[in-house]
Amino acid sequence: MDAASLSSPTAPSLRIVICPWLAFGHLLPYLELSERLALRGHRVSYVSTPRNLARLPPLRPAAAPLVDLVALPLPRVDGLPDGAESTNDVPDEDRELHWKAFDGLATPFAEFLAAACADEATRPHWVVADSFHHWAAAASLDHKVPFAMLLPTAAMIAAAPSPPSEIPEANPAAASVLEQAATAARAVPPYEREAMTSFFTGHDASSGMSSLQRCLLTQERCTITAIRSCVEWEPESFPLLATLLGKPVVPLGLLPPSPDGGRRATGTNGSAEHATVRWLDAQPPRSVVYVALGSEVPLRVEQVHEMALGLELAGTRFLWALRKPSGATVLDADADMLPPGFRDGTHDQGMVTTGWVPQMSILAHGAVGGFLTHCGRNSLIEGLLFGHPLVMLPIFGDQGPNARQMEAKKVGLQVARDEHDGSFDRHGVARAVQAVMVEGEARRGFVAGAAKMQQVVADTELQESYVDEFVQQLRAYTTASATDDGNVTTAAPTSS
Repeated sequence: MDAASLSSPTAPSLRIVICPWLAFGHLLPYLELSERLALRGHRVSYVSTPRNLARLPPLRPAAAPLVDLVALPLPRVDGLPDGAESTNDVPDEDRELHWKAFDGLATPFAEFLAAACADEATRPHWVVADSFHHWAAAASLDHKVPFAMLLPTAAMIAAAPSPPSEIPEANPAAASVLEQAATAARAVPPYEREAMTSFFTGHDASSGMSSLQRCLLTQERCTITAIRSCVEWEPESFPLLATLLGKPVVPLGLLPPSPDGGRRATGTNGSAEHATVRWLDAQPPRSVVYVALGSEVPLRVEQVHEMALGLELAGTRFLWALRKPSGATVLDADADMLPPGFRDGTHDQGMVTTGWVPQMSILAHGAVGGFLTHCGRNSLIEGLLFGHPLVMLPIFGDQGPNARQMEAKKVGLQVARDEHDGSFDRHGVARAVQAVMVEGEARRGFVAGAAKMQQVVADTELQESYVDEFVQQLRAYTTASATDDGNVTTAAPTSS
């Protein structure tokens, strides 16, 4: 799909600033959004820090001329390692320091926006940023530039500890929404509820603000909200959002990557020559469960051992993209990362790799028949793009609500957990893997459920229509404000 097929020959182009949260789970999909907007003829300023921008995959040639990568230097903070610009670079004990550095971007962002607004030829029509960026929303308000707040998954918002906004109890429709949200919240197991409450309400020492306070400030200042989702993906929770948030909600669609991997397939020797792909070439069709818990979900060593022993016990073939466990001291020692003798004992059953892997090429491979995932939004979309049934092991954030949502759709099965501390063991891993991977009635049901979700993710026309709708919403507000007094309000002229 090229720029000529997507851009409108008559409507004026927009200038849009996109500023994602400093995590690659946000940076990559919103780079996808930037490109899709550029392919429609709009100019995008994609704002992040220098090292994060340097680690992005190359822009598609057709989009590159209209996407400006804007580097804002991350302020130095005592104790934060040099170059620690993304959440993936930051150990858990330094998270507060990373928040402090992130808040230090407020001044350079305000200066960037002021310079852009000084000339009508470069003045942005919109700023689009993640929900933590309250300072970006404030700068947008100061310069009378409408602001779109990017939301987490609808499932997470519905399951949040308390409704994000006040809703009139007298409204019967609103009362129904509140009850549905309360039902979603009651489904959260105790261990996850404790972590979710801590995330939303815990204050970092540098700013004295909780994550929830950041989100509420951004929400208060935004014009509309936008979400990488759609009603076909989250029919249970998506319709609740506008009522829960008290703001218009515009779906972006799922922004799936190209099924063939496209420019994402980067690596030293290319994905086709990668050792993991060569290993898969020698395996029978649909026989391998691909195991990957994301780049920012380091399990503790004892959890890695239970996972390893569970995979061995399951008896199915596996390809495991293993990250360095939390608490491990060396990167390539069986004694530190894996149970003694595990590699030798499973030599004919599986492969463990600790380096970069071409995930899209792996998921596209005919030997892969299932995906053991943490249920991060990117991984879910990528796995279901190829119709893989899921073994689910959510760890934090939106992953638990995502997993329950997928389990309800019979797309896969969660690994059994202790509801109080969230622990799992080898037997729970083995049972879940066998149910999803061993041919039988259970697997056939999961394969059918995954195929239904694949129809949503892989429907290019549907997904592109959501980007078109997003552009129409931005244009509608821009046109309305041009006939008004130029002030930025907190309601768009149309809503979804």
